[in-house]
Order: sequence, then structure tokens, then C-alpha cells
Amino acid sequence: MTDPFVQESPLAPSLLLFGYFQLLDLLTTVGFIVHGVREGNPIVKFALAVAPTPIMGLAMVKLLAVAMGIYCWKMGRQKLLGRINVLFAILISWNMLVMIAASV
Repeated sequence: MTDPFVQESPLAPSLLLFGYFQLLDLLTTVGFIVHGVREGNPIVKFALAVAPTPIMGLAMVKLLAVAMGIYCWKMGRQKLLGRINVLFAILISWNMLVMIAASV
């Protein structure tokens, strides 16, 4: 039986997926940094340069991204969050292909 006082949002899975993609992007970016690959995103590149450590800069960018994802979720922007998830799925897939190709 469903509790009438608990609202389930259709955005919750999209928000969880967004958070997961942010974690995967963070991990692939760290992998690139460890192997000496320069960051291509100018915003992330700036954060890496001005932060006390590159990991802190990357963490700040990811926290900002998660905050923006939560904002989309709270504002009911399901389509936008879905499109961003598709973009990050493509980006992470590309990162993984590059890592695999570089190690072959």
C-alpha cells in the first residue's frame, strides 16, 4: 500500500543516474590526470589551476554539477536532466574508449 504522505518523484531515478554519472566522470578525469592527459573542459581546467590541489578543484566542479542537478530535480526539469544524463553517458563512454585505446 502506498503512503499518501510520501511523494515519489519520477525525477528521483534521473537524479540518481546524474549523480552516478558525475562519479564516473570524476573517476575517468582522475585517471586522465594521473596519466598526464590535459583537461579539455575550460571550466574544469580553470578549477584545476586555481584550487590548492587538482583533486580539490575537480571535487568543487563536481559538487557544483550535483547542486545544479538537484536544482533541475527540484524545479521539475525532467527533460533537461534526461538530456544531461545522455550527454554524460556519451562523454563517459568516450573517456573509457580513449583509456582502452591508449593502453592497447
